[in-house]
Amino acid sequence: MHPDYKFCPRCAGNLQIRFTEGRERLVCEKCGFIFYQNPAPAMAIILQRQGDLLLVKRKYEPCAGMWSLPAGFVEMGESPEHCAVREVKEETNLDIFLDGLFGVYPAMDDPRSQVVVVVYRGRIKDGEVRPGDDAIEAQFFGLERLPKDIAFDSHRKVIAALRQEMIK
Repeated sequence: MHPDYKFCPRCAGNLQIRFTEGRERLVCEKCGFIFYQNPAPAMAIILQRQGDLLLVKRKYEPCAGMWSLPAGFVEMGESPEHCAVREVKEETNLDIFLDGLFGVYPAMDDPRSQVVVVVYRGRIKDGEVRPGDDAIEAQFFGLERLPKDIAFDSHRKVIAALRQEMIK
């Protein structure tokens, strides 16, 4: 539960921790509004070219200067698929097709929020790799020569699963 939330977003009443719906939640003592705190959905994309994996070096915190899969949060009103395509374009200048779902991973090490990372596979449609938006570098790496400083545990797990898949 996020300790900084003190007031109801509906009526400005005090939020109190109460046991409801099988767990502790913040509930407004004035209007009864339940302030749900759910994980944020983020999309990440596996893009490979001749077996090499595309990674981006993060420009901003958290984990500025570390490498990650192209990824980002879903905006309100946006589909997960659109988010995945948009994030790749923003971070790498590449237009892509989605080739299906790779997996879904919990991410507990992002200080902004608990995250659920949905990982898609993609194929390059068009464009030249160029960092943009919140990336300072975008580069393909062989799976045997990936940088050691991968930003998030969920991304390290995706890469481990991808390596395992390549072994089979």
